[in-house]
Amino acid sequence: MAVAVRDERAPAGRPGNRAPVPAESERTLIQAIDRAANVLALLDQDTPRLTAPLVAERLGLNRTTAHRYLQSLQRAGFLSATSGPGPLLDQLSALVSVRQQVITLAPALMRQLADSTGLTAVLSFLGRTGAVVTLVEEPQQTTILLTVRVGTVLEVKAAQTRVLLAFQSDPRAVARAHATLTDAQAAVERTALHDVRRQRLAWADLDRVGLASVAVPVLATYDVQAAMALIGTSTMLHPAGATERVHALQEAAHTLGSLVAG
Repeated sequence: MAVAVRDERAPAGRPGNRAPVPAESERTLIQAIDRAANVLALLDQDTPRLTAPLVAERLGLNRTTAHRYLQSLQRAGFLSATSGPGPLLDQLSALVSVRQQVITLAPALMRQLADSTGLTAVLSFLGRTGAVVTLVEEPQQTTILLTVRVGTVLEVKAAQTRVLLAFQSDPRAVARAHATLTDAQAAVERTALHDVRRQRLAWADLDRVGLASVAVPVLATYDVQAAMALIGTSTMLHPAGATERVHALQEAAHTLGSLVAG
């Protein structure tokens, strides 16, 4: 029998208090961003660096405007001093590369984890308001199956969200995820995140009878890249009696992080 976890998406955060941007200024800003993207898109294997004449010719700009865009992109770090790919592009490229490695290497480990524990293995990355389920591997032999759909945005008190927020270096990410909580609820979550950082382990607190989940961080290149979790019944995955399953989860996450780090 399969029991699917409901796809409960986190509610949107409260709107900010900043003054509205005038429509004309907003259009100008969007146009500038679009044009900057078009400039960067000119970089390819045949065009390793940009020049004002080249940008002007290909995008139909005058050379002065093209030169200003190149200078602005250099100052922002998108381009180097020679107008090739800059440090910010290198940073983003490395991030995408690491994430792709995680997605490529994780399924085999997760399949083994699911079969050895009899529980569903899940891998998530941090989205805007919570963990986003990216990979799911279900055990081949089981009587009761608890699972979750890929693409589900998990709530704040989900184990995977807690893991990813606990090791998030940007405080705005935590504030954004906690924006809809009351002060008392936010205080509880801050305490929970402190415990996760100390234990490198998170249990869900979803107030759902019969459902349990536990998550650990996937550490690679000195940063937490993802959260790996097991979900199952509270009988099979109880904090007091799931030592072997939790250890298997920790071993799988550690192995994945080691493979990605090389």
